[in-house]
Amino acid sequence: MTRKLFGTDGIRGTANSEPMTAETALKVAMATAAQFRNGDHRHLVVIGKDTRLSGYMIEPALTAGFISMGMDVVLVGPMPTPAIAMLTRSLRADMGVMISASHNPFEDNGIKLFGPDGYKLSDEVELAIEARIEAGFADDLSPPGKLGKARRLDDAQGRYIEYVKNTFPRGLRLDGLKIVVDCAHGAAYQVAPRVLWELGAELVPIGVEPNGTNINKDCGATATARMRQSVVETGAHLGLALDGDADRLIMADEKGAQIDGDQLMAVVAGQWADNGQLHGGGVVATVMSNLGMERYLAGRGLTLHRTAVGDRYVVEAMRAHGFNVGGEQSGHIVLGDYATTGDGLIAALQVLAVIQQSDRPASETCRPFDPVPQLLRNVRYRAEPGRPGPVDHPIVRKAIHDAEARLGAEGRLLIRKSGTEPLIRVMAEGDDAALVEDVVGSVVDAVGRVGQEAERPMGKAL
Repeated sequence: MTRKLFGTDGIRGTANSEPMTAETALKVAMATAAQFRNGDHRHLVVIGKDTRLSGYMIEPALTAGFISMGMDVVLVGPMPTPAIAMLTRSLRADMGVMISASHNPFEDNGIKLFGPDGYKLSDEVELAIEARIEAGFADDLSPPGKLGKARRLDDAQGRYIEYVKNTFPRGLRLDGLKIVVDCAHGAAYQVAPRVLWELGAELVPIGVEPNGTNINKDCGATATARMRQSVVETGAHLGLALDGDADRLIMADEKGAQIDGDQLMAVVAGQWADNGQLHGGGVVATVMSNLGMERYLAGRGLTLHRTAVGDRYVVEAMRAHGFNVGGEQSGHIVLGDYATTGDGLIAALQVLAVIQQSDRPASETCRPFDPVPQLLRNVRYRAEPGRPGPVDHPIVRKAIHDAEARLGAEGRLLIRKSGTEPLIRVMAEGDDAALVEDVVGSVVDAVGRVGQEAERPMGKAL
């Protein structure tokens, strides 16, 4: 069965258009409830959201769907995605739901589902839910006397704040640190500043005035210019930027220079290796992570286990092979000792602990390796049913072969199709920046030529 609703991170789309309509949200809730109901106990689901305007539409639709299937609903309002995973386990709920499109603009929204263990659902379970949606629910509806109920958990923020603070080393505080914290007008706009303030930091908060339409707009982990500028202008020691649902973290040092997820993972892994806390003998990261990190880990006798792009694949590999540090260059950082998914706040505290204990500035502490020159370019193409993708075309295959030969053993070429758009992503890295740019250009040019051919009528040559 082909997946129709679920992508690499739940269901996502433009709000009030399929699949992100109230009707589809209702069906998803009903099908998910049918999938997770098991036994005679009173079933429970936790629902959180970020600050998007469309959350007011999706939340009641999901609530109605679960109640109609006899499940009680706990509503927690705007909360980070990792908080929903934590609360699902803490409340012994049957499942958790996060309404968010993460780093996307406010026009989009999404539905992320968690099992009772706090982990995102597997492909197999998502396919089973889709099959239930197609089959219908008439025989599964609860009778009037067994409908579910909904209530709000008033102390949800406090529970998450205390949980996050307890991951910070005992006896250590953030006194003396001035921190710019950018919450992207998103789900962490209240909890992130409170965590840092309660641990003693002096704060410069930005992105903490959500209005339903400004989430991620020119702020947050995918637009760090304002955060980095604020660090320099206010004389802060560093800056933190979260995305709309706070499962990503990007930092800046005292000079305003950006620090990506690769560097942050390396900082935590190095510290945990020194403390005997690192499991699995290394780090799990995706194929996009920089070769410089791989070399840094190897120099410390550690490994880099690479996966496909997507934090769910990182988590699957961590669980399968016993790692407790993993993530993505984009800032999804999963610390398995504390969380089941990426948590920007927990990752930030682990890095801040290293900075406080080292007594060195962020510009030194948070750059354990020099990144290898890396270049990523996207090429849009016209997708047509029945036609092979551009990567399978002989012209592109030859360009890829030639590029790999030129990079040799000291470089790396990655070609992948986007899972959400008709794009081919071309990435290369190596010690020679000019060579990297040249080989990426040659492959991009080949993909572009084939893409132009695909738009021509059949039978016409290039």
